[in-house]
Amino acid sequence: MSPSHTTKIKLEHLALEVLHWPRPPHAKTAHTLVFLHEGLGSIAMWREWPAQLCERLGCAGLVYSRQGYGQSDPVPDVRGPCGQTAGQRHGRLLPDYMHREALEVLPALLQTLGIAKPVLIGHSDGGTIALIHASRFDVAGCVVMAPHVVVEDISVKAIAAAKDAYKNGPLRQRLTPYHADVDCAFWQWNDVWLSQAFRAFDIRDELRTIQAPLLAIQGEGDLYGTMAQLDDIAARVPQAQLLKLPQCGHSPHRDQAEAVTQAIEAFVQGLPKL
Repeated sequence: MSPSHTTKIKLEHLALEVLHWPRPPHAKTAHTLVFLHEGLGSIAMWREWPAQLCERLGCAGLVYSRQGYGQSDPVPDVRGPCGQTAGQRHGRLLPDYMHREALEVLPALLQTLGIAKPVLIGHSDGGTIALIHASRFDVAGCVVMAPHVVVEDISVKAIAAAKDAYKNGPLRQRLTPYHADVDCAFWQWNDVWLSQAFRAFDIRDELRTIQAPLLAIQGEGDLYGTMAQLDDIAARVPQAQLLKLPQCGHSPHRDQAEAVTQAIEAFVQGLPKL
């Protein structure tokens, strides 16, 4: 499947990098998959998997880079005091940054692009954003991989290790090709996750309002979260399907690509037709 080139979509004072796969001729489904990346992700960081999944499922797809990631607008003064000037956010992220993305930015983007009732596919932070969005908005389905519904000690430990690898190891060099401003991408994520205020982040009660079909996937070897995340989801979303993968880390779509693809294919095929 050949996507269009990445383009910029203007949302008020914010320009976001987007990549769209149109619905193929003789499509198997009218659903549109919307991919939500992780805390250090971008369009480029997804690599070929979204295109391959859309082709296999025969449906349209959308990937975008959040502000400060990929080729989207950077966050001015990303390590300075948080604020907003002339509609433009600046400074460090606040603990509600995933709520802002899920309830403000994502709805505006979907409306601008004319996408109604998407199938959300979120990874890590993107999975959390997908859950928050699905708790308030009408979606056809929601697939979350390694989501965070509450902050665990294991997550904070791994993110502290990432900070050391970024400052003293190879992580900055590895991330640089994927972001126009790699320092903006890294620090906006790392600073908020390691802040004391973020330790209180908890969306478990919000999960109860999710009505859409839900598939939650977690690797047994995930260094950023435990199976308690999936168990908390299952306890509050009765229709949730769980997939717990052995020999799998924090990125199920890379570590166990075929198993994840098969699970999502079955999940999407079982969704009500639009």
